[in-house]
Parts: sequence; C-alpha cells; structure tokens
Amino acid sequence: MQKITPCFWFNGQAEEAMNFYTSIFSNSKMTNIMYYNEMGPGEPGSVLSVTFELEGQEFIALNGGPQFSFNPAISMFVHCDTQEEIDFYWDRFLSNNGQEQNCGWITDKYGVSWQIVPNVLGEMLRDKDTEKTKRVMEAMFKMKKLDITMLTQAFD
Repeated sequence: MQKITPCFWFNGQAEEAMNFYTSIFSNSKMTNIMYYNEMGPGEPGSVLSVTFELEGQEFIALNGGPQFSFNPAISMFVHCDTQEEIDFYWDRFLSNNGQEQNCGWITDKYGVSWQIVPNVLGEMLRDKDTEKTKRVMEAMFKMKKLDITMLTQAFD
C-alpha cells in the first residue's frame, strides 16, 4: 500500500472517470469499488468511491457531491519519452472533450488538469547555459501541445 494516495472529488462521476482514465493508460486497473449504505449521504447502493491504478500509482475517486470542483492548482504530470507518446495522451484527452491549455497542459472533461511533458524538457531546463534554457522556455510558452523537435531546435 502506498503511503500517500491522491483522491479526486467528483459529483457522481467517480466510476465514469475511473473508466476513462484506465482506458487511456495501458498499465492501469480498477482495484476497488465502495458503495453508499443506508447511512448516506449518497443514495444507498450508489458508488461512494473507486480505487484504481494508473502506471503503478494508486488513486481514489470519491463521489462527494457538488461542493468542490477541480482547478489547475493541482495537476497530474505525465512523463513522456517520445513525441508519439505526447501525441497519444494529448489526443486521447482532447478527443474526449478536453481543452488545450498552454505549455503542455490539458484539462480533461471532468476539469482535472494534466501536464503532458517530454522528459527531455527537464534535461534542457536544467542545462547550465542560461541562454539555451531561456530559448527553450520562450519556445514552450508559445506552444499548447509540446513539440520535442521545436524544443530541441530552440535549445540548439
């Protein structure tokens, strides 16, 4: 068991969201579903929470009600090795009513923010040559979906 497990608060969409997320990440699975009982506050027999894994990371999705919604202050960071991987995740989130944001961010149909980022970007931004890192940042600020070729060109 993980020491820390992120918990998403949904308004009746926990199971649907879990199914969506596990359809995107190939190394994923549903591990548990809990249901409301007579004590509520949800309808007895309706889904209280689901537990699932994405790429070995455990998550909980809770049907807590309409009191809270997502915002970009918390985001899920998806490390990508290739442009093909970036394109895959970007297209999967976008094709399901997601919204493009700047700098490799996308907001999914539930309002959860995801950062679809190439691992090479971190390497570039840690370079000791501040002119290179400045060019990479300037290039990144102009992008929605990150493009490894364009970032590399800016770096070089």
